Amino acid sequence: MNPYLVIFGAGLLGGTMNALAGGGTFVTLPALISVGVPSVQANASSTVGLFPGTAASAWAYRDGLTPIGAVSLKAMMLATIVGGALGALLLLWTPSATFDFLLPWLLLIATLTLGVGPRLGEWLRGHWRIRPAAVLAIQLGLGIYGGYFGGAVGIMMVAVWGLVDSRSVKSLNAPRTLLVTAANTMAVLIFIAAHAVRWSDTLVMLVAATVGGYCGALVGRRAPAPVVRAGTLIVASGITLMFFARAYL
Repeated sequence: MNPYLVIFGAGLLGGTMNALAGGGTFVTLPALISVGVPSVQANASSTVGLFPGTAASAWAYRDGLTPIGAVSLKAMMLATIVGGALGALLLLWTPSATFDFLLPWLLLIATLTLGVGPRLGEWLRGHWRIRPAAVLAIQLGLGIYGGYFGGAVGIMMVAVWGLVDSRSVKSLNAPRTLLVTAANTMAVLIFIAAHAVRWSDTLVMLVAATVGGYCGALVGRRAPAPVVRAGTLIVASGITLMFFARAYL
């Protein structure tokens, strides 16, 4: 099959998944690797390819931006930006062989977060409360993860924020989208400056993901949330198993 068709299809599906429930990386990253892009460069290119859709979502949510509990949004933004830059640099310093070894485990973490993240957030909120300084430290770590890989990082953020903010998950969508975009922005800038992006593939993915994001928004208005969530988990689980087999078999 033509590699550009593979990349376009992956971008279309990845953009749709991000608009519905997240997890677009589960499709775009393996697609780039399958057509011969080295894993580190594939991860960088996937981040850039999916970025416009994420940024557009952040703009759409701009009216709902509020502090996270007692922690100012500016402080959270600073921690995320610094973390995103550190994570992107860490990825560029990681040899492809090492990243190939880590990738199945990163996918597993993201898959588990997609599966249990919302319930985990509710459970944590019922048992613990933490200080704002600890939230900033964790947010820095999540920013690093976001810049390095980023799968399901938004769900991780909301789960942690539940320890200092009792609002519903839906009401946290605006700051979640903004801070995920902040980490991705730093990663995208660093990846471009370091010439780590395979542009011929990334531009195809970027266009497809933008179309997919629009289509996903239309589908999301009608599709039942449990069906969307189940479909996302099936895709994520299958790809995670595939990469474990690739790494160890």
